[in-house]
Amino acid sequence: MPAPNAESALPLLVAIPLLVAGLVAAARGTSLIARSLVVAVLVGQITVAAVLLGATAEGEVLAHGVAGWPAGIAIPFVVDTLTALMLLGTSFVTLVCVAFAMASGVGARPLFPALVLVLVAGVNGALLTADLFNLFVFVEVMLLPSYGLLVLARRGRGTARSVVGSRIYVTVNLFVSTVFLAGVALVYGTAGTVNLAELAGAGRESGWTAAALAICLFALSMKAGAVPAYGWLTRSYPTTAPAVTALFSALHTKVAIYAVYRIYAVAFDGDTRFLWVGVAVFSVTMVIGVLGAAGADTMRAILAYNMVRGTGFILLGVALFSVAGLGAGIYYLLHHMVVTASLLLAVGAVEVRYGTGRLGGVVGVARREPLLAAAFAVGALSLAGLPPFSGFVAKLAIVMAALDAGQVVAAVVVLAVSLVTLLSVVRIWNGVFANGGPEPETAGQTGVEALPAPEIGGGTAVLTAPKQAQASPRVGAALTVPAVILALTSLVMGLGAEGLLALTGVAAEGLADPSAYVEAVLR
Repeated sequence: MPAPNAESALPLLVAIPLLVAGLVAAARGTSLIARSLVVAVLVGQITVAAVLLGATAEGEVLAHGVAGWPAGIAIPFVVDTLTALMLLGTSFVTLVCVAFAMASGVGARPLFPALVLVLVAGVNGALLTADLFNLFVFVEVMLLPSYGLLVLARRGRGTARSVVGSRIYVTVNLFVSTVFLAGVALVYGTAGTVNLAELAGAGRESGWTAAALAICLFALSMKAGAVPAYGWLTRSYPTTAPAVTALFSALHTKVAIYAVYRIYAVAFDGDTRFLWVGVAVFSVTMVIGVLGAAGADTMRAILAYNMVRGTGFILLGVALFSVAGLGAGIYYLLHHMVVTASLLLAVGAVEVRYGTGRLGGVVGVARREPLLAAAFAVGALSLAGLPPFSGFVAKLAIVMAALDAGQVVAAVVVLAVSLVTLLSVVRIWNGVFANGGPEPETAGQTGVEALPAPEIGGGTAVLTAPKQAQASPRVGAALTVPAVILALTSLVMGLGAEGLLALTGVAAEGLADPSAYVEAVLR
């Protein structure tokens, strides 16, 4: 049973990160104390998320209207099994990414701790709210610090490509936010409310409201990187620092996908009339993503295209809209959050230390960095869906759900895309980690700060003439451990899949029958 007054504490998940961010920013803190505060907030958040997951593991729903206002007026914060899983996953991956940022030097940038805390507050609010307008507000709270992180992470090392990437990121997200806000306004105009519980089933009952909600879903799909609006992601994510890329991959696209699941389940009540559109679009998303990964020429560009591919896999779950499909999609969402961040941090460590993200720009890394290579190998095998890692369970569950739903073509697409995914990550292994080449070649620098600007963190194809690294520094434990932790997490998720699948199954049942969620919000 939840602790007394547990619901009334939900707003603290937004308030505390914002309060600490303000204190850190006022002190212009990049000190050890400021960074310790970030870690303390994230550790505390993981603890709270674990408690909330325990409290909702049997399908309970906790809801609270901020300041005690009645339903329909108050800002509603709600936690069910799905929300608790997302809070736990995002908090854990954020903590690991922050540790990598501190080790790579990005965490020492001015205002970095404050910006991360504001981002975390926005993520928590977006996951907790049951109101479309408040969802828009919290997504904006997520985006504002993200613009700062894009710039700060590249401060003094900007390239033309990173400037273009940042410009694309800002422009597209402003456009998407405008589209989403227009959709919210139309929902209010047609249904008279933007409270998600009050909108329960409205998309099924009213064609105008369905159209307005479809605009919201379209905007969220763009933000998630689904076809046809995926190019902004692959052109912007690889151009910032590796720690920021990993952070964005775990938070921004995943929150958008979460919102798609929630809105379609509650407002459309899983209306089966439109599911074929989702199956078709998300299958094409998988294909486009993996083909892009097969043709990309830098490590992070390959992984960025695999984010697009992963978005298709995850959203296929909601397009199937069965308990099995939803559960498989949620499991894949958690798996993809962990594994993609693991791979980005592994290749990011190579970029930070050896100064290039280009395939062939550095070779033989596995010989010099065996632990880092092992972490990359685990992540790559998991991403490709091989046992015993979490990717195998996730893809098997998706395929089984697709076959149960009679979507044989989608199941075949999943299997074919998985094969090409393996080939794409093998390209990174052969081009960077394989032991067949000489000692890793670098630009001959000895530290992160001294590395030439064009070669760090941008996934840029720099054609500087490498030379033998007579005394080049190795990656080191601080940069290696974050990727290792996430790789081991994928292994644990695979070996302990039964327990996690049980939780995702409960979350899926809550989406398939959202009556408990609706009643809790309106109570």
